[in-house]
Amino acid sequence: MFIKKSKLSIFFSFLFFLTSCSSTGTSFYNSGYKSGYSKSENLKYYPPVVLDVLIPVFNGGIEKLNDEDLKNFSDIRRAESIHFAVKLKNKIKSLSLKWVGYLSTTGVYGNTYGDWVCEKDQPNPFQERSQRRLNCEREWISSNLPIQIFRLPGIYGPGRSTLEAIKTKKIKVIDKENQVFSRIHVADIANAIIYLIQNKNNLDFHQIINIADDEPCSQIEVIRYGYQLLGLEMPKKILFEEAKKDLSLIAQSFWKENRRVSNKLLCEKLGYKLIYKNYKAGLNNCLIQIKS
Repeated sequence: MFIKKSKLSIFFSFLFFLTSCSSTGTSFYNSGYKSGYSKSENLKYYPPVVLDVLIPVFNGGIEKLNDEDLKNFSDIRRAESIHFAVKLKNKIKSLSLKWVGYLSTTGVYGNTYGDWVCEKDQPNPFQERSQRRLNCEREWISSNLPIQIFRLPGIYGPGRSTLEAIKTKKIKVIDKENQVFSRIHVADIANAIIYLIQNKNNLDFHQIINIADDEPCSQIEVIRYGYQLLGLEMPKKILFEEAKKDLSLIAQSFWKENRRVSNKLLCEKLGYKLIYKNYKAGLNNCLIQIKS
């Protein structure tokens, strides 16, 4: 996003730089987001600010597709997004920017068989989509822009959580031994980034930062707690080996990687205080939104 009404010029990209696109649609204007991060003892505290944000959103321009187009849809979309990203790259290089942010994925770390990963670990992407994200990161770094890359695990929040999946009966109660996932509430993504921007002159600069909560855990733990919050009985769990035959290829791919994402750089060294430290706190927030 490009922060227009600020002494600090900022460009914050949601685009998959030079490889893919974020969504279809047209550009839109958003204002009024208020920061609400916790006060850190050693850093200057800034009161909540209102950001006027302009977000460029990729529109491939495809309105009608014939059968032949559908066969090559992914290639068409990728070609269009590359063209768009090159134009964007040339445009932002002409701007006088003091900070650029890119949202990447912890998928670039690949499968660590449940071990912890941190920013010092070498990327080893297992999935093709994660390799594309790593390519994006490298493009940003080679651009010589003042880039800061944020690696994100599974994102959830009000309207997009286990609770909604349970209520709409789209949940699959799958259990896989020793499998863990890291996750982050969407509010912590926004607040962590605003915190880092507003304290950038008081903190050591780190080009790559993980934004994850404190407690990686199995998916079955999250599902069980979701049913508990809703006062419902959880169905009998299904073992992954049995369930995978009914999963899409993309769904199966998430179960092929097993890692715990460390947030020590963000929370211990840089001093950010998580709003939702674990899935229980996060789902409690989602429940409030459902009831309101």
